[in-house]
Amino acid sequence: MRVLFATSEAHPLMKTGGLGDVSGSLPSALRAQGADVRLIMPAYADTLTRLPAWHPLSELHVEPFGPCRLLETILPGSDVPVLLVEHPLFSSRPGNPYNTADGHAWPDNAERFTLFCRACELIALDRAGIGWKPDIVHANDWQSGLLLALLQLHAPSHARLITIHNLAYQGVFDRATFERLGLPWTLWQPHGVEHWGEMNFLKAGINGARFITTVSPSYAREIQTPPFGNGLDGLLRHRQADVVGILNGIDPREWDPAHDPALPRNYDAEHLEAKRENKRILQAELELAQDDDALLIGVIGRMTEQKGLDLVLQAADDVLAMPVQLAVLGSGDKALEWSFTELAARHPGRVSVRLGYNEGLAHRIEAGSDVFLMPSRFEPCGLNQMYSLRYGTLPIVHGVGGLNDTVVDITPETLADGTANGIVMRYLDAPAIIWAVGQALHHFRDKARWHALQRTGMRCDFSWEKSAGQYLELYRRMLAERGAED
Repeated sequence: MRVLFATSEAHPLMKTGGLGDVSGSLPSALRAQGADVRLIMPAYADTLTRLPAWHPLSELHVEPFGPCRLLETILPGSDVPVLLVEHPLFSSRPGNPYNTADGHAWPDNAERFTLFCRACELIALDRAGIGWKPDIVHANDWQSGLLLALLQLHAPSHARLITIHNLAYQGVFDRATFERLGLPWTLWQPHGVEHWGEMNFLKAGINGARFITTVSPSYAREIQTPPFGNGLDGLLRHRQADVVGILNGIDPREWDPAHDPALPRNYDAEHLEAKRENKRILQAELELAQDDDALLIGVIGRMTEQKGLDLVLQAADDVLAMPVQLAVLGSGDKALEWSFTELAARHPGRVSVRLGYNEGLAHRIEAGSDVFLMPSRFEPCGLNQMYSLRYGTLPIVHGVGGLNDTVVDITPETLADGTANGIVMRYLDAPAIIWAVGQALHHFRDKARWHALQRTGMRCDFSWEKSAGQYLELYRRMLAERGAED
């Protein structure tokens, strides 16, 4: 089967979060199981500089944006063919693909991702002159949602699927923007792009998809409820038979403490003494006190309200009254950045904060920390808790979304049956975080139990093989339905 995998980012060509990780791994896993997958994404300025080689494939004319080029390359470290849409809206703009340097959305994002979707549409309709036409079009998040609505206007249409990585981001613009984009007026309806008088890219993708997948089973259920549905829960309940939760995987080659080149000392479940060495080296790198008995808590990710980091700040004084250290890596909300920087200044040797993103340091924090804190208010899947488990670092999480599907709380029952691998908060506030850290410290002091918990986590299998098989099953169902219709 031929699959066009449309995404706005893919590691290592562009990554701002989980979408980039998934798009950098899932296509390769699908190809390993026999699918002819080709990934398509914008040719951002930074993407082109990261590529060792690429070549022009064809020239496209996309109304009303004019000419653009289709480039071809290979996703580094894989055999996945990559198509890149080159146009000044992407290729002359370095930095974050969605936001300006001050964190605001690019004012022409609607134009940029409409251009991307229309270029994908030409490829899907075999009008791009590349001699390849997909059977299945797999869109991801709002940036490629419009593509499925456009394809729905053509008959016979393709098998279409959209994966929602985070429902909070929907690509919402006013009606004047819709009119300016020169899109078919038939799309301006509730079954198309219109949502309460505005244009909604993600809703367009949901309406145009045969199946709607999310990145964990729990999140698939949650987004059909008002607290997590972000205004689309009614539509998703209406489509509940078509909503499928498939847990994300991780790349076991990139996240492998036994062979990770970013680590000072490699280790596995049978050689955890080397993990302690990574902790000491990380403490030195981050200017934390050399203290084997301190519980080192790692935090990596976007500094946003979603991640619950404001609650970490509220809990910080009580948490730091315990024998713990805090290592934070991330960026985002400027007020949160300032507050964490100020916290580190008040607690030298106990708290270290690094703003921005550093892939190597992220790996070293995963390896050197004793626990990893993820107090997310919602979390579609989450990847860091999986990385943590693989590195023998116990996650402390709020039991939502994919966190609920991957972390097994420490209870007498789960300790007895050997499934416990972390601490799950069933309610989220600052006292819950204080309680959870206290529980982690209690178990940390029992070294035999702690090592058993670490080994349980390190045995968890979060590779992409199972998840890719579930996507392939949906692809086959869609193709079978198309065959029956024909």
